[in-house]
Amino acid sequence: MSADRETGIRPVAPALGTLRRIILYILLFALLSITASGVGSLLGWAFTAGDVLVAADSSSLALALALTLVGGPLGAVAFWASWRLLRSPAERRSTAWGVYFSAMYITSLITASSFILGGLAHWIGGDTGSVKTSLGQGLGWAAVWCWHRWMLVHSTRGPVALATVPTLLGWAFGLVLGLGAASNALGLLFDRALGAQEDLAVVGSPWWRGALGLLVWAVGGAVIWWWHWFRSGASTLHTTLAGVAVVSLGVGVSSILALGGVGIVLFVLLRLGLDRSDPLPIVLDPAPEALAAGLLGLLSWLYHARIVSNRPAPLPAAAGLAISGVTLIAWASGLGVVVNAGLSTATTRLGGTDSLQLLLAGLSSLAVGAPLWWFSWRSARSFDQQGRRIYLVLVFGISAVVSLVTLLVIGFRLFEFILGDTSTSGLLERVRAPLGLLVATALVAGYHFVLWRHARELTEHAEAPGVPGSRPKLGLAEVVLVAGADAPDLAAVIRAHTGARVTVLLRQEPAGTTLSVEQVLQSLRGHGARRILLLVGPGDRLEVTALANDLPMIGSG
Repeated sequence: MSADRETGIRPVAPALGTLRRIILYILLFALLSITASGVGSLLGWAFTAGDVLVAADSSSLALALALTLVGGPLGAVAFWASWRLLRSPAERRSTAWGVYFSAMYITSLITASSFILGGLAHWIGGDTGSVKTSLGQGLGWAAVWCWHRWMLVHSTRGPVALATVPTLLGWAFGLVLGLGAASNALGLLFDRALGAQEDLAVVGSPWWRGALGLLVWAVGGAVIWWWHWFRSGASTLHTTLAGVAVVSLGVGVSSILALGGVGIVLFVLLRLGLDRSDPLPIVLDPAPEALAAGLLGLLSWLYHARIVSNRPAPLPAAAGLAISGVTLIAWASGLGVVVNAGLSTATTRLGGTDSLQLLLAGLSSLAVGAPLWWFSWRSARSFDQQGRRIYLVLVFGISAVVSLVTLLVIGFRLFEFILGDTSTSGLLERVRAPLGLLVATALVAGYHFVLWRHARELTEHAEAPGVPGSRPKLGLAEVVLVAGADAPDLAAVIRAHTGARVTVLLRQEPAGTTLSVEQVLQSLRGHGARRILLLVGPGDRLEVTALANDLPMIGSG
């Protein structure tokens, strides 16, 4: 086999080349990790040389020297081999190089930031014992990250396959770290303001040191997020993976954080008004962190929702369906908890703390999830039909799994009761939790099954072939259809089965119809007019008005 004239590299068989890449990049990842740990440990020793004696822990120093002096040269050899191979465009396009690069990029970023931010947070918090060691480890891994950051934008060595994955991973890590740390820091401030806990300060350290330590993590996460979102261009990426990341993390996770925080705050408020069985500090205990999570989650949700709304289809539809799914889980879970609390009244008094707290928790989740689900699902019904069908199939799949698990638990508890296990009070007490979840799941699955069947019926009629011929069926020349979210599917059905020109006018009210396709088609028969105004929905509303034949054509949908 002749060598490549441009690179001097001999081509190899595809399978052999793939195997060689996998082995080489696994070795490179392992050796660079070993070297970074060794160098970081040596830097820690150098920073603490004036504080401790080397002889006090000679085994740790020996390990650091071994990792550096053995792993370093071997890692250099592995990198030299990979660098030489990367002269070939085929190597840069390989998935193995892209996977290795993404894995090492995010590993070095997480490790370096964890050591550096952790060391700074401990230093601000008054604990200076391991600060220098943490900074040494952080600098060792930061060097690896900077190196790979340089290679990412290299004109002849950077990865081609999965080239945007490191940037997206860095953005995701910064977002999660920043939101989590900021929520904890703000929650600590709210906790102090509310006076829910009086023992916030550690012995010998004021309470604000802990808040400043958390603020270091929050600022670090924000800087990482900003760097990858703006400087590295994650905000301008329009790939499928970028869309999935923004919708799932920026919209989905942020909405979960916001709704969870608001739900817990509402639960605390309900307990303050209806259940004062516990002391006030215990009742208020979850409120500060929940309030902080709700506020920051809402800000992140609104920001990313605005970003998604300016992106091309189908990203806005995907974000709407994601919100619908999150809120659906919220109200379905709340309904299950309410059923659980209702069943518990048969075994305990509702005035008891457990049953009443269950009821209040379920009502809180219902109050947060149900209204938002109603509005988000009404908007989502006007989105792409294929996306809604995928959403419905996912709902069915998840409902089937939840139903199966709850049925197994109910069966287990039932047979456990029949066989004479008296560890709990009775059969109802054993099965009320899974039974409540099963009831909520059944309601969710039943409602979405009706929608799925209606969408499938529309699709089947729209795909049915019409009868060829120059003269329209039923003598219709044009149908002006006024409908909601299901107007495009209804128009396709009418066009296929009548041969008429169909003009679609969407109502401001997006709700669809509950009528069957046969009922809609039947309403078009027997009028004798060539032009018809057809109003379908919302609900079971169906009106047909014959128009004058000399009206001008409005256009076709």
